[in-house]
Order: sequence, then C-alpha cells, then structure tokens
Amino acid sequence: MSYPEPVYTDGAGEISAQYRPAGTDPNLLPRSGGSTHYLATSDSTHGEFGLYRINMGPRAGGPAEHFHRSISESFFILDGTVRIYDGERWADTTAGDFLYVPQGGLHAFRNDSDEPASMLLLFTPGAPREEYFEKVGQVSDWPEKQRAEFFIKHDTYWTG
Repeated sequence: MSYPEPVYTDGAGEISAQYRPAGTDPNLLPRSGGSTHYLATSDSTHGEFGLYRINMGPRAGGPAEHFHRSISESFFILDGTVRIYDGERWADTTAGDFLYVPQGGLHAFRNDSDEPASMLLLFTPGAPREEYFEKVGQVSDWPEKQRAEFFIKHDTYWTG
C-alpha cells in the first residue's frame, strides 16, 4: 500500500483548517434526549469522510441490524456503555473501545443502559449523512414506498 496521489499541489501550504470548539452547540437534538454534532461533513472534507459525535440519552435504543453497500462505518466510544452488534454478537462497549465495519458488514448499536453514552461515528468515504440523521426519526410515519426510497438513498439496508 502506498500514499494516494497528491490532492494539494499548489505552493507551500495554505490556511484552510476548520476548528470546532468543544462547546459548540449540537447540530441536531433528536427525540431520544441525546444530540448529534456534525464534526466533519462530507461537504467539509470534500467527500473523504464524515465524522459525527453521537450523544445518546439513557435507554435511547438505536438502529436494528443493517449494512451499507458504499460506506464503511467506525465506532469509537467516548463515554458510557454502548451495546454494539458486530454481525456475530452483541458487546457492551465502553470508553476507548473501537469497532470498524467495512462495506457490507452487518452491525447495529443502541444504548440499553440507564446512563447517557457518547461515541464518534466515522463514515468513509464521506456521504451526506446529515439528512439521514435529521429525518430518520420521522420515517415511521411515512408510506412504505417513501420509507424504502429514503433508506436506499442513504445506503442503509435492513436485514430484519
């Protein structure tokens, strides 16, 4: 394996970093009592990756078993206990635990504990996950066809 071809080829560098202070308000406050922070979106990384901080309230649940065809997903637990399914078994993960799920890999996660939990989600390559996060809580009210189209658009394939 070698380094990819250079993307930046002009001059001796530029001022282009994007800083997000820890106290920045969340981008999304879902019904579950948690929050979602858009740390680095596909737009801001030119499609290279998307990085999100997911804060889940106690007993917030989470998505059922599913997979993605075009994006990988990685989980890094920051705080609390997140129950993660790796395609074979459920594990109670805690701060410092990490799971990488390549394209096609079965996975799920949820917070079953009585305490809040927090994790980083990394999607590669970058995909426009913001619309998914913003609307997924509404899809149960949609007609089946519209719901199916939404999940296909957002590369989410349920197994159940």
